[in-house]
Amino acid sequence: MSMNIAVFGLGSMGYGMAQSCLQAGMNVHGFDLVPDRVARFVEEGGTTGTFAEVASSLDAVVVVVLNAAQVEHVLFGDDGAVAHLHQGAVVKACATVPPEFAKEMERRCAERGIHYLDAPISGGSVKAAKGQLGVMASGSASAFAAAEPILEATAETVFRLGDTAGAGSAMKAVNQLLAGVHIATMAEAVTFGMTQGIHPNTVLEVISKCAGTSWMLENRAPHVISGDYTPHSQVNIWPKDLGIVLEAAQAAGFDAPITETALARYREAVEMGLGGEDDAAVAKVYAAQAGLTLPGTES
Repeated sequence: MSMNIAVFGLGSMGYGMAQSCLQAGMNVHGFDLVPDRVARFVEEGGTTGTFAEVASSLDAVVVVVLNAAQVEHVLFGDDGAVAHLHQGAVVKACATVPPEFAKEMERRCAERGIHYLDAPISGGSVKAAKGQLGVMASGSASAFAAAEPILEATAETVFRLGDTAGAGSAMKAVNQLLAGVHIATMAEAVTFGMTQGIHPNTVLEVISKCAGTSWMLENRAPHVISGDYTPHSQVNIWPKDLGIVLEAAQAAGFDAPITETALARYREAVEMGLGGEDDAAVAKVYAAQAGLTLPGTES
């Protein structure tokens, strides 16, 4: 029998994951607060039906929402998913959340006989659509086994980081520290280059072949060069994710001043009204402060 799953959250990452599961031959129900996304997914082969109608037949629920509050609402809110799943079903939780929250979700799911895989993801919307994500996962052997077909359909690399929830989310915090800082540093380097008379395209061309490069420079600088801030990953993500990093650091008695500085830049971007734009738009904060005109923003 084909695996029967539900994907909650059909944003840029969740939609690609749902598509990958469809292509792997699964019956996939897509749920999102934006009805047009659900309608589009159904047109592309998604299975119809309300959650109440399909819940008892589901083998897995994949949660690809924004934050811990949304994860908890999907799983344990009014008419939450966990209360309707059959014993032995698995929740694959992909949002970036605090490690302690992931542990709590695992405990509450276990009380209902539901497996919980702490499985935050990385790779962006393009890799999500290709089934080539990196997954930082932790959970019981049973949780991994129950989620294995979904992992195979959506991931290029699965890092098995422990036999209880929390380790996956802790590793995702490390990743987000680096990713968030690297995007802010990309913006700083590109705009600094402009103050020295170097066009952003030249910065990318040269630095991508030098020791100063990073994946985020090579991926995000083209957005600045083209002046296209269509969101693949929104500015709004970073105050939340870097906030998780700093909360965990504080709990560990660890000082993270570079993360604090990057977080301040993203908060400034949000205050400028850029929260819904691609996170490369943090370059606009630097440009505004330096009186620079970025490519594609000329009046």
